[in-house]
Amino acid sequence: MAVKDISKDTSLEDIPTPESLQPLFQPIKVGKHELKIRSVYAPLTRCRAIGTVTIPEAAQYYSERAADGQLIITEATGVSECSYGYPNTPGVHSEDQIEAWKPVIKAVHDKGAVFYCQLWHCGRASLPAYHDGELPVAPSEVAAEGQANDPKTFEFVDYGVPRALEIDEIPKYVEFFRTAARKAVDAGFDGVEIHATNGYLIAQFLQDSANKRTDAYGGSIENRCKFCLEIVKAITEEIGAERTGIRLGPYADFIGCTDSDPIPLFTHLVKELNAYNLAYMHFVEPRVRGNQDLGPDDKIESIDSFLAECTTVKITAGGYIDHDQKTRSAGADDIKRGHTDMVAYGRWALANPDFLKRLKLEAPLNKYDRSTFYMPGTKGYTDYPYLEDTEHASKYYTA
Repeated sequence: MAVKDISKDTSLEDIPTPESLQPLFQPIKVGKHELKIRSVYAPLTRCRAIGTVTIPEAAQYYSERAADGQLIITEATGVSECSYGYPNTPGVHSEDQIEAWKPVIKAVHDKGAVFYCQLWHCGRASLPAYHDGELPVAPSEVAAEGQANDPKTFEFVDYGVPRALEIDEIPKYVEFFRTAARKAVDAGFDGVEIHATNGYLIAQFLQDSANKRTDAYGGSIENRCKFCLEIVKAITEEIGAERTGIRLGPYADFIGCTDSDPIPLFTHLVKELNAYNLAYMHFVEPRVRGNQDLGPDDKIESIDSFLAECTTVKITAGGYIDHDQKTRSAGADDIKRGHTDMVAYGRWALANPDFLKRLKLEAPLNKYDRSTFYMPGTKGYTDYPYLEDTEHASKYYTA
């Protein structure tokens, strides 16, 4: 099919794939699902909920970015009333939250996509204002670095020292994840992704800058992995390993949560996770630190050794398209060379509801507006234009 024969109504499958992108548009099995595309829509916090209930516009937002046979992962979603640390972020633990998610799930499924819910607990990355004045919880009494947005004043406030969980409280927090996973699947999600990076509760237990415990959940690598693995065990027993993925960031240091020796820690964790035969493991590449790209002078560590240990489907994320849009084939290249099986795209896919179609057409991408990433309303959410509504349309589409 020549470019001149392509109209705005031409399906993604009917648009020829450039040779450089062929690996990205090959089928793969993830859990029990046969996917047609190896591009994943990454989990992206948007702070668009009404309190902790997702908004109706989320159905448009997610479905526009979904393609037939593609994996879509939700924004980080709270597992309990005590899990929040950001304003206007959704949950999946109450009936009103679940009812609000159902039309969103239907809209994504109507596009033929597979929809996973990312399960999240902020732990110490929170403020007492989110917990009726009570201190946020964490493995140890060590404050996160930086500031959080107060949900009442919307002013930024320094993180304070959290309350360390008592050992007999920890099973309750494992149960939060198990129950949320069940509710997510019962609501219609195809599976869940456990959020175990970016300085949140599970990462706080894993990484020794935040975990100073001396009991069965602290000290040794085996002990620090215990909380994460108990959550994985609980969820896989509840909904099945084929519906369960996990996101890891071996070199993540968001809000000061790091590890002094990540190689043995995450090598051990990946080996332990292999025993569960999860649907996938999702790794954040060290080209991104927290929510910022690394610069040319930053040291970039390799995650190749962790990927080599992983025996299930591997997803990698982080900086696959640069600001000049010159690295469009980087994800496909990584798949071709066996570095990863699937690639997650975030900011550029956020800004382009027809992201995959533009990749295939080698068309310019809308530039994302970082100032609208985390704000109420639909600006920067459902108002990014399709290619046919831009000045470039005539070059790629017939009338």
